[in-house]
Amino acid sequence: MSVLNVQNLTKVYKDVIAVDGISFSVSKGEIVGLLGPNGAGKTSTISMILGVLEPSGGNVFIDGKDIVKKRSEALVRTNFAAVYAQLPGNLSVYQNLMFFGLLYDVHGIRARIETMLEKFDLKHYKNSKVGFLSSGEQTRVGLAKAMLNSPGLLLLDEPTASLDPSTARTTRESIKEYAAEGKGGVVWTSHNMQEVEAVCDRVLFLSHGKILLEGNPKTLAAQHGKKDLEELFITVAREPLSLDI
Repeated sequence: MSVLNVQNLTKVYKDVIAVDGISFSVSKGEIVGLLGPNGAGKTSTISMILGVLEPSGGNVFIDGKDIVKKRSEALVRTNFAAVYAQLPGNLSVYQNLMFFGLLYDVHGIRARIETMLEKFDLKHYKNSKVGFLSSGEQTRVGLAKAMLNSPGLLLLDEPTASLDPSTARTTRESIKEYAAEGKGGVVWTSHNMQEVEAVCDRVLFLSHGKILLEGNPKTLAAQHGKKDLEELFITVAREPLSLDI
């Protein structure tokens, strides 16, 4: 069953087409990579899925609910994390998680917070103000917030960008375990192609607002005559029209 269904989604800024009629779905238990160079339309797509940016055309359904017509129902089990979406710095880690837990009406909120503090190695920072934490620590708090409500749809924009290799690996494993439970799907954007290959079940390459390529990250590069996913990414970024698709 699809937790996310995007149909002919379009976003136009004056005379610039940022997202050009894209369609894709994400199933329960699936991690889908949304890839492409800066300006390809990834962030605009995620913003429209989250309902913070109004589409110029098309539809977004989360668990079968139209994001425009049934916004609250669609978003109640959706969550998001990104390095640029910082949490209130004047609140402690615990206060942030409590605030968002209440916002999402999480049952057994105190026990759930303790579980997230343990999962993301944050117990030591429980009473520390988020604004005084390092970028990596803040990223972990953001991920704890994103998984607090056991979302049916989890959107992650460069989730491990500021983490050290060890913490990044642990974080990837946590998200893979979450997806493997089969209760939700994940949309993952990253410029780290090794990470994408290790984590994602399927990838979509965006270029100039269109989905140019789609497939298994472990085999897609070879299908297009490239030695690895990074070389394919570079080709899509530099010369998308030269690809034999």
